[in-house]
Amino acid sequence: MVHKKLNLPEKTCPVCDRPFAWRKKWARDWENVIYCSERCRRTGKASQAGAL
Repeated sequence: MVHKKLNLPEKTCPVCDRPFAWRKKWARDWENVIYCSERCRRTGKASQAGAL
């Protein structure tokens, strides 16, 4: 069985500005996914806390 990953939705990470594609583990929560990785999530939250 061949899987085609051509038509997956994409978003852009606000921290690193790189595009990232939909993953199966994000299937239920895709609307709430903001960051491409755990590292970007930590960096993004740290910079928001420092701005306050």
